[in-house]
Amino acid sequence: MGAEGGKRGAARVPAPLPADPSLPPTAGWLLRGKDGRLSAYTPAAGGVLRWTEKRPGGPGWTGPELFPAPGLLPYLAIAQGADGYVQLVGLRRTPMAGGEVATDVVQAIQYQSGRPMRDWYALGTPYAQDRALAATTGLPSAVVDAEGSLHVFVRNSGGGVCGRAQVPNGRWNKWADLKGSGTLGPPAAAVTDHGLMEVLAPTEEAVLRWDQEARGVKFRRAAGIASSAADGCVCSERTGPERLTHFWRDAAKGAVHAWREGMAAPALLGSEGGSGPPAVLRTPVDGQDCTILAQRGADGRPVLAAYPTEKESALDWAPTGEPCVGAPALAVDGTGRVVLAALGADGTLRVTRQESGSGLAMEAWTRV
Repeated sequence: MGAEGGKRGAARVPAPLPADPSLPPTAGWLLRGKDGRLSAYTPAAGGVLRWTEKRPGGPGWTGPELFPAPGLLPYLAIAQGADGYVQLVGLRRTPMAGGEVATDVVQAIQYQSGRPMRDWYALGTPYAQDRALAATTGLPSAVVDAEGSLHVFVRNSGGGVCGRAQVPNGRWNKWADLKGSGTLGPPAAAVTDHGLMEVLAPTEEAVLRWDQEARGVKFRRAAGIASSAADGCVCSERTGPERLTHFWRDAAKGAVHAWREGMAAPALLGSEGGSGPPAVLRTPVDGQDCTILAQRGADGRPVLAAYPTEKESALDWAPTGEPCVGAPALAVDGTGRVVLAALGADGTLRVTRQESGSGLAMEAWTRV
């Protein structure tokens, strides 16, 4: 798929979205670049689709553009650092001679909004010498640390977690085994405002956790969270100094929960029957520090909620728009307005923005 460091052009095509219910939806797919423009990304048949705002704040967009990625499963882990670079990470399966299949975690990077992505670079798996074990490697998660280095995590063949990190000079460390067992889906990774990373992985009875004592040190096993979580539904947001609040959907009823260090038990945020990971955004609303959540509700429509940060008891969900596929996404645009985006079953991008004035009232949805 091209040599490391090359550029890959895109074709403008009305590519349909893939339908693979065995894979969790891509989360965090709406991102703002250094120039203030938003870009939306989603896996599609044969590659990755991207839409880009024509100017900060919209309303016009370019795209969708299809960036070819043969063999890429229709799932992406997406991460962004302070430099604005967008990191796309996925799992690729390539047919080989004799009927075998080569499995690789792969990574591509976009340096600027609307510009071509670099070619996909193969990171391998924790099982470089064993294709059968490599095929059991789970879907990846990704996070960019305080130094701008990308970290990738996967479920390994034993049900634990392995990670691989890119160091500041661009080289990659070897795969490291974080241990653990019984994990069910892709891990989730986040970084605090002080640059310390946490990794979470759901099991049938708890959400396993790993954290760091200091920047640059190895991960240590931390106390888990006593709650089951649905596959691919864990995410995190910075909600205070050195604090992350973790969100997930339970496997039994589909309700959303939240937990952070110091809480005796997870907070139940309601909205049973939904699917996919929640989208989380922390931003001021009328001068008040607020956390905004969005998810695909029980009827398939996006549902939106907002509350004062770390005050989870004050929470109401409101449906909006038409039924969508996958998971909705949230971002703040270049003019400071909250943007909620969703993908229609026909593969179109749909967007609504915060109205001018007070509160979190949203404008009518537009179809890109």
